[in-house]
Amino acid sequence: MNEPPRPVARRDGEGRLHVDLRALLAIAAPLMVTNAIQALLNLTDTWFIGRLSTDAVAAMGAIYWLLTCAILVLGGVGLATQSFVSQADGAGRRARASQCLWNSIWGTLIALPLFAGATLAGAPILAFFDLEPTIRGLAVEYWEPRLAGAFLGGISWALVSFFNGIGATRLTLLVAIVTTLANVPANQFFMFELGWGMAGAAWGTNVAQLIGLLVGSGFFLGGELSRRYRTRLTWRPRFNMIRRQLAVGLPVGVMYGADVLGVALMQLMVTQVGKVGAAATQIVVMLTSLAYMPALGLASAGTTVVGQAIGAGDRDWAMRLGTYVARCCSIFMLSVAVLLLTTGPWFLPMFINAADPSAADVVSMALIFLLPAACYQAFDGLYFGSSNALRAAGDTTVPAAVAIVLSWLLFVPLAHTLVFDDAGAWIKGLPQFGLGALGGWIALMIYAMLLGSSMYRRWRSARWQQINIWGTPDAANDGS
Repeated sequence: MNEPPRPVARRDGEGRLHVDLRALLAIAAPLMVTNAIQALLNLTDTWFIGRLSTDAVAAMGAIYWLLTCAILVLGGVGLATQSFVSQADGAGRRARASQCLWNSIWGTLIALPLFAGATLAGAPILAFFDLEPTIRGLAVEYWEPRLAGAFLGGISWALVSFFNGIGATRLTLLVAIVTTLANVPANQFFMFELGWGMAGAAWGTNVAQLIGLLVGSGFFLGGELSRRYRTRLTWRPRFNMIRRQLAVGLPVGVMYGADVLGVALMQLMVTQVGKVGAAATQIVVMLTSLAYMPALGLASAGTTVVGQAIGAGDRDWAMRLGTYVARCCSIFMLSVAVLLLTTGPWFLPMFINAADPSAADVVSMALIFLLPAACYQAFDGLYFGSSNALRAAGDTTVPAAVAIVLSWLLFVPLAHTLVFDDAGAWIKGLPQFGLGALGGWIALMIYAMLLGSSMYRRWRSARWQQINIWGTPDAANDGS
């Protein structure tokens, strides 16, 4: 009797089954490099904006996660692409896999009016917060063009999620390289040659994403992929499947959105307290992305192999794979955190204009923030690995609820209590410790530890094994 296909599996000399780390890394390595490139892109953007002023860096810090939250929620259907594609591919239903991508593209296009509404909402949203007028003006200047082009990012996520779901992660890497290479001259051109400043940074990102999307579309619609996955024949929208992909993907967007919205509110609190703490926070956030962006690549590989194992009908093997990947993510992030602690004094001055009067204060404060940032990295790894495995299984609603509770009912109130003194508090009458930006980082550390532990326990509970994302046992086989 033949064994069921098991992704990245090997047997030792005694016949025992193990995760083949080399096979896993063959899928994960391009994604880890891809996300490291994305982290480099973020750092490049921070470097370009740092050439403008400390106010510009503080403005970016005030809205970075708020923007990310909006894009995640609005592009929710694309976040389910990899789950559906990997399961369809694991079941050998390749045309259905490409159809899932087309459904995500249609879903993103249907959401265009929502993207337009979010674009116009930037100024009213930021008006609620007591930011310095200069910083608020710079933040709006970036927000509006960036949200106007954010649908390109949603489609790009869906496209690379298809590549990831079928294990073609080198194509994802190529798209990331093209996007990053395009981003540097685009930023220089729009920000400085045209003199558009913060708005130019947003337009540079939009143009770079468009170029990467065009290159990725060429891979999808041409060559071997077109023949094997019938990519040119599956473009018609299947509204019942769009609804199913939304049912899985929207909670993912809400979960990540709840996470990043909490961080966004924390950064807004920090920005209100002072621009030095805001700039230091933004730089440390970008530096820690050197740990979490590659870990997200490994976690994304986990989504692929867990989904393929489920599609092949072996949920026990899927459990082993998800647990293995979550632990690997945790170890990797802890290792990078230690590296950042030791090299921070050399790295940090690179991201602030040395002529700025606040430069020395920003660097000194950022060095302090590296310690709580390092403390929670291992738990962030558990969060990434476990949540991506849960997404592969379609278990997204409960994790989203957990993220909302921990972010909005614990993290945000705790940050408010630790950051503000009585004079600056948004809500009067609560206990306030007035620790400033450091208080925000302490709250973030506590939150990340609880979130990572909760997601890992959810994965290990195996409740996801009862979920069928296709609705009926034969739905994954339909249409191919």
